[in-house]
Amino acid sequence: MSHYAILIYDSAQPAGPAPDRDPHDHHADELAASGAMVAAYALQPGGQARSVRAGGVTDGPFLETKEVVAGIYVVAAPDLDTAVAIAARNPAVRQGGGVEVREIESGTLPG
Repeated sequence: MSHYAILIYDSAQPAGPAPDRDPHDHHADELAASGAMVAAYALQPGGQARSVRAGGVTDGPFLETKEVVAGIYVVAAPDLDTAVAIAARNPAVRQGGGVEVREIESGTLPG
């Protein structure tokens, strides 16, 4: 079984009221219950990021963009089509954001 990273994209607009996490939490619970989820992480806003380049470290995201990575899921799936089907159910898709699916080429899991 292969592992796939699902990158969850959200608007890079300045933060307004906190988004409703319930649909995202429910989706994560469903993935965990199905056994497909290997890991899931929500990320702090990009304004809190630090970008490291050969020229030094800068505050905030390095690129100007309309969308930022808001979170990451790692799922186990037999093939890319199955991983895409899992990703398509992410609430971000219905909330104006999107997801990107990439097969994980290599890595290690703790434990």
